[in-house]
Amino acid sequence: MCQANPSNLRDGFCIFINTLCQGPVPSVSDENGYTVFETEMKAQKEIADNQIIRLQQFLDGERHFEDAITVEEYIVPVSVHPDGVIVDECGRCFGPKPD
Repeated sequence: MCQANPSNLRDGFCIFINTLCQGPVPSVSDENGYTVFETEMKAQKEIADNQIIRLQQFLDGERHFEDAITVEEYIVPVSVHPDGVIVDECGRCFGPKPD
């Protein structure tokens, strides 16, 4: 179980996706770990940017229509621990770096 002093936590937003085996998991990361957006709007813009890329790939013949228009990502409020571990609203812990 993740434990930390609540005063050491910071709040943010992660983009999640539902997986068949693991259930809901963060879907955006880099070499430093899962990406935590400061605001919900920034996370929404990231999803929109990714959607634009998928639509352009469809227009360029690189992706099927159904795949291009389907948005599976959604935004979840999270708390970030000092060690980089994030905790979602259901208490699930992720990180600090993706496997």
